[in-house]
Amino acid sequence: MQQEDDWDRDLLLDPAWEKQQRKTFTAWCNSHLRKAGTQIENIEEDFRDGLKLMLLLEVISGERLAKPERGKMRVHKISNVNKALDFIASKGVKLVSIGAEEIVDGNAKMTLGMIWTIILRFAIQDISVEATETSAKEGLLLWCQRKTAPYKNVNIQNFHISWKDGLGFCALIHRHRPELIDYGKLRKDDPMTNLNTAFDVAEKYLDIPKMLDAEDIVGTARPDEKAIMTYVSSFYHAFSGAQKAETAANRICKVLAVNQENEQLMEDYEKLASDLLEWIRRTIPWLENRLPENTMQAMQQKLEDFRDYRRLHKPPKVQEKCQLEINFNTLQTKLRLSNRPAFMPSEGKMVSDINNAWGSLEGAEKGYEEWLLNEIRRLERLDHLAEKFRQKAAIHEAWTEGGKEDLLQKRDYETASLSEIKALLKKHEAFESDLAAHQDRVEQIAAIAQELNELDYYDSPSVNARCQRICDQWDALGAMTVKRTEALQRTEKLLETIDQLYLEFAKRAAPFNNWMEGAMEDLQDTFIVHTIEEIQGLSTAHEQFKATLPEADKERQAILGIHNEIAKIVQTYHVNMAGTNPYTTINPQEINAKWDKVRQLVPQRDQALIEEHARQQNNERLRRQFATQANVIGPWIQTKMEEIGRISIEMHGTLEDQLTHLRQYEKSIINYKPKIDQLEGDHQLIQEALIFDNKHTNYTMEHIRVGWEQLLTTIARTINEIENQILTRDAKGISQEQLNEFRASFNHFDRDHSGTLGAEEFKACLISLGFDIANDAQGENEFSRIMSVVDPNRMGTVTFQAFIDFMSRETADTDTADQVMASFKVLAGDKNYILADELRRELPPDQAEYCIARMAPYTGPDGVPGALDYMSFSTALYGESDL
Repeated sequence: MQQEDDWDRDLLLDPAWEKQQRKTFTAWCNSHLRKAGTQIENIEEDFRDGLKLMLLLEVISGERLAKPERGKMRVHKISNVNKALDFIASKGVKLVSIGAEEIVDGNAKMTLGMIWTIILRFAIQDISVEATETSAKEGLLLWCQRKTAPYKNVNIQNFHISWKDGLGFCALIHRHRPELIDYGKLRKDDPMTNLNTAFDVAEKYLDIPKMLDAEDIVGTARPDEKAIMTYVSSFYHAFSGAQKAETAANRICKVLAVNQENEQLMEDYEKLASDLLEWIRRTIPWLENRLPENTMQAMQQKLEDFRDYRRLHKPPKVQEKCQLEINFNTLQTKLRLSNRPAFMPSEGKMVSDINNAWGSLEGAEKGYEEWLLNEIRRLERLDHLAEKFRQKAAIHEAWTEGGKEDLLQKRDYETASLSEIKALLKKHEAFESDLAAHQDRVEQIAAIAQELNELDYYDSPSVNARCQRICDQWDALGAMTVKRTEALQRTEKLLETIDQLYLEFAKRAAPFNNWMEGAMEDLQDTFIVHTIEEIQGLSTAHEQFKATLPEADKERQAILGIHNEIAKIVQTYHVNMAGTNPYTTINPQEINAKWDKVRQLVPQRDQALIEEHARQQNNERLRRQFATQANVIGPWIQTKMEEIGRISIEMHGTLEDQLTHLRQYEKSIINYKPKIDQLEGDHQLIQEALIFDNKHTNYTMEHIRVGWEQLLTTIARTINEIENQILTRDAKGISQEQLNEFRASFNHFDRDHSGTLGAEEFKACLISLGFDIANDAQGENEFSRIMSVVDPNRMGTVTFQAFIDFMSRETADTDTADQVMASFKVLAGDKNYILADELRRELPPDQAEYCIARMAPYTGPDGVPGALDYMSFSTALYGESDL
């Protein structure tokens, strides 16, 4: 080879350099000769006979040279030196003008040149630091630069000036053995201390003899390059074993980092799955609780709680569920790519378990809102009936509280005159007419009470008690009426005079009074409607009622006319009357007062109907407003679902292009969310208005919500599938063209666009890609083996991810258990076991403790106390045994 320095003898003319080389080369030679039990004192004298020169070459090369001549004559010495020079030349070293005679004659310059040639060939030439084109000198310089790069005030650019301050030597030692030097206390302006510290430590702890004195370097303007290179090469060889250990440690750190990351992902999955399942477990009983409340306010609170759940609490859980599936798929992909066994979640926490629990949640949720609304309708109906019952009961009770029982129980007929008896009899007949007129209201009260019972009204006991009191009282009135009728009839023959006009007034006034009371009751009656048609029906009925008012007014005038005729008769004939109608308690003032009340209630009823009509118009507007948006959003969601389906089948550009396209697509979908929120707001208004149907659209808010959640989940899963394909492609070394070919083949046979292939479709796909799986016994066996790989659960289908994993598995370039085992063997110094201290010295603290905690004790016969089994640990990393 071309000697990289072309040894410049003129340099040796410098006494300072010659002194440095003589000292350094002598120390270097002795560092090897002492292994053979000898040394040299004077470098040009002790090599003259060639014997120690041949011995030096045997020690540093590990080879045997030709047998030396033992004679003392000049010719014997020249022969020995020539054997040494021939051995050097056999190693590819071109010796320039160095002859045996000069060495035998003790030529110092030639001797130093020869020793430098030996150093260069055997100590420096083989140094290479990841750069095949660099020379040995450049390789050694690059190694020094890399090792000292992190240290301040160190800038290695050559093998002379860069080393004068001693920090370079100290940095090399501290980088590999930091416990030997306190680098932080060194100063650049104290080179003597730095150099002496480095040389003393190297000699004492690293077995590197002191080849130079600090004074030699500090006192020379430009230290000898060859002396420095020789000294530095000794440091390189002293630390070469550490370099191998560092390489092995790096490999182990990489493998352990993969395992630690995967274990963290597994812990994250387990926690997220547990939290989600716990939330579902707590939520389902709440959704399944169908115990109704007694009041409208309580049920409306239940409805509001449910809307908060749909609007605030459930959407984050939908995202968590989707993220859980994505994390699970990503973890499985990373495990496959790092040649690890698949992740099996804890029992009950599989993705299928999550989906089953989610299905149970949605099953419990289904119908809950409808039940709430039905309960609200029921309570609304009950409140309406209860109010109606109270109104009618109050009217009836007010009628009965007018002394009816006392009147019926009076025995005034026993002392009455004939005319009084006849008056009492007629009065009683009027009462019976009045009693009959109230029969219908009592029956209505009883019917309403019965309906409240059937609808399970919460206050039914008090309703029943009140109804029973009214019925009992009604029965008593009936019995007393019959009894008084019989008593009056017994004395009827004694009663001959009756005032026909009073009787006629009473007979006409009573039904007219009842009509007015009924009209007031109807005008004040509450109503519930849900459509414009219903309110229009009520308005029509009200208009019909108003049309009867003129005729009723004529009847009122006629009744008042009777009363006026009575007064005229009394005044004209001076009839001895008490001034009141004996047949009725109704008087003209009462008739006029009730008539005025009816006239006041008519416009109030008009206003109530107008307000209800406006409310129903607003409800219709809300229906149309919701329907207009829902009829756009529903088809839009369906279209986007179909487009995503097409994107997952078609291939345009690279996977990165597809991923970019899908993320833009996802962004456009997310940007659509305000329209969903606006529709939710309109739906909220509809529910608050208690609107229960909408003939303008077939889409309900539930349909839109489900479609939207499916759309978000589908785009997220599609993006995750592309990301996993990118992971697979990059890790397996698959080109874009290969991936496109695999996708095209898969899509060709996926005719139903389901994303999976059946066994026969998959077989046809493999044949199209050149697999020899013909219909013979060997082909069938091979296909069965392939199916066991791509369909381990025997589902009868093959996913695209499983297909890609299979197609790329043969070309996988991943670390193996054997590689990791070999790396541990390097750290262990070729032992079959490793010690905890060795792991802590070679690995970062967290990864060292990770190994110590998981490695089993070594049980081999060559073991020592505390020995750890790194072999079983390495296989366990790849699922070949259990940690």
